[in-house]
This record gives sequence, structure tokens and C-alpha cells, in this order.
Amino acid sequence: MMLTASIPGRTVHANGKEYLYFGGTAYLGLPTHPGFQELVIKNIRRWGTAYGSSRNANVQISAYQEAESALSELVGSEAALTLSSGMLAGKLAVEALSTPGMRFFYFPGCHPAIMTPGAEPFYQNSEMHPDLLTDTAEEITLLTDAIPSMQVVPIDLSDITKISPAKKITLLVDESHSLGIVNQNGRGILAALDLPGLHLPALKRKILVASLGKAYGLTGGVIASDQDFISQVKETACFIAGAGMNPAFAQSFCEGKAIFTQQLQLLRENTGFLYGQLPLQAKNDLLYDAAYPVIYPQADACHEELLQDDIVITHFQYPSSRKIMNRIVLSAHHTPEDLDRLAGSLTRREPLTRRVAPDG
Repeated sequence: MMLTASIPGRTVHANGKEYLYFGGTAYLGLPTHPGFQELVIKNIRRWGTAYGSSRNANVQISAYQEAESALSELVGSEAALTLSSGMLAGKLAVEALSTPGMRFFYFPGCHPAIMTPGAEPFYQNSEMHPDLLTDTAEEITLLTDAIPSMQVVPIDLSDITKISPAKKITLLVDESHSLGIVNQNGRGILAALDLPGLHLPALKRKILVASLGKAYGLTGGVIASDQDFISQVKETACFIAGAGMNPAFAQSFCEGKAIFTQQLQLLRENTGFLYGQLPLQAKNDLLYDAAYPVIYPQADACHEELLQDDIVITHFQYPSSRKIMNRIVLSAHHTPEDLDRLAGSLTRREPLTRRVAPDG
């Protein structure tokens, strides 16, 4: 374990050394982006460092309304609600859904933010839960990550077409690792799902929850859904009694669109560059997909081997699977030299390219 005295960006400083850093979740490279930092600082001067009042108090903050409008437009929902964290967004959404008679079923790899006591697995012994196939009329909520932990492609939801039409289905998707980086303009997975094409006449609603820290570099969370559900969440005791997202961060989300667009383009260029450096046989040792900026090395000791080359990746025990996770995260702030060095270490070869700095 490393102790660092500064936030990691392209590099992390620890033990008196500098390492290349491919961990964390700063997909768009925003926490250390000078222009984005200036935007946040400007908004801190406007809104202060924190605002601790209830969102339901008599003084209302325009930054929340503007950010929520921008988020609902991004993901294609009727309404959106910002909160102080992605974890709280997940917990409040599940709390609002926990009405008498509601049953919850979770897909593999579901994040703890959207898990709830009594939730049942969607699959049992590789088969759908038998109760999902009965004609019993009931309300059910399906809980899933858009891209589950230790996976690099969107969750396969095709089996929900097999659920009996007697069920009233709510689909709750955690987009923390897809919002901002996947699909057009980073709108995520849920907005791109052609749910009517899945022939789900009993689908009652879709709900998106996400952290805004993974891609957008802002401490906060979001719930996006239909207006009725958002109004229901606003009436929960935890929402009324708790403070909202930092208004300066909410305002920065509204004003950061040009930076987000630029950084998403850089991220996709970096992803294409790195994967173009990896030989075909590397697929046997590395789990990755061309459309996603995350690699899962299959060798348990990969993090130690990369550390010998002064490269640090994410390494910890993941709570939902209880498995050790080695995760390589690509970011918009990585340079071609960084990526080539990583590719060389992953394939145990000398780096192929080096850009020469211009004279002067």
C-alpha cells in the first residue's frame, strides 16, 4: 500500500519516487486538469466551499436546478436530482422503491450502492430465478450496474424479455462507470437501450443512478428518471434532512461541457492508441474492449510486475465479488509516451515510440 501526499494524476508520488499512475477512476482526467480546476475555483468563489442547508428549505439554489436540467438532457430523462454522492444516490433510489410488496432482483456484479437487504439473485445456478417466470402479478425492481465490476462491456439484459408480462418492472441501473464516457456525448448505457424494442410491455420505469466523480471529477451523485419518481425521492426523510451537492460543483458541471467534450475525445484517442499497441495474443492475458477505457489483467501478480517498471494500477479486494481486483484505468490525461510504456510493460517488451520535444 502506498501513501501519497498529493492527488494522483498522470503520476503518483510515494516512497520518494514518481510512478506512472493507471489507477483510480479519473476517466476524463479532470481532477488535475488546469482549466477545469480554474472553473471549479471560480465557482467556489461564487458559491463558497459548502452549503449545508436542506434542499427543501425556503432559499433555493439555482446551480442545482441548472445542473439537474443539464443532466436530464444528457441522459434523456424527464427529470434528474443531484445529491452529495453517488453512494447516496443509489441508497435513496432504492429506499424510495422499497414499498410494501416490492421485490428486488440483482444482476451479477451489482455495486453495494444499489443493493438492499432481501434482494434476490436474478440468476440461480445459471438459470433465471423461477419466480421471474411465473404469471404472478407483482412489482419487481431489477438492480444492475451498467458495466459490472471486472467487466468491460455493458450488462446483457436480454433475459428480461423472458419475464412474465404479469410483472410490473422497474429497471435501476448504476452508471457510475459509464456516464460521461460511454456512447454519444458520454450519455451512458441506459439512455441508449432500445427498451421498447425489447418487447417489455410491463416495464414501469427506468432509473439511472451514478457518481459524478468517476468521469466528471466532481464530488456528487445523480438520480435520473421520470418526474413522478424524482418527486418521490424528494419526499424521503434523508433527502429533506441532508445537504445537497456542493453548489460550486453543480455549477461547474453546467459550465464544463466544452471541457468534457474535449477530454472525452482525448480519452477515446488514448484508448485506441493503447489497444492498437497490444498484440492479438494479449487478449488471453488482458480483459478489455475497444469501446471502454479499462483493462483487467488476468494474472494475479500483474500489479507487482508493473510496479517493477514504476507503474501503479488499482489493486484491492472488491466487496461484491470478494475477489482481488487488478484494474488498469486509462485517462484523457495520459500521453502517448505513458501509454506506450504501459503497453511495453504489459507485453514485456521495450517501448516502441518516443516523441522528441521540440527545440527551445
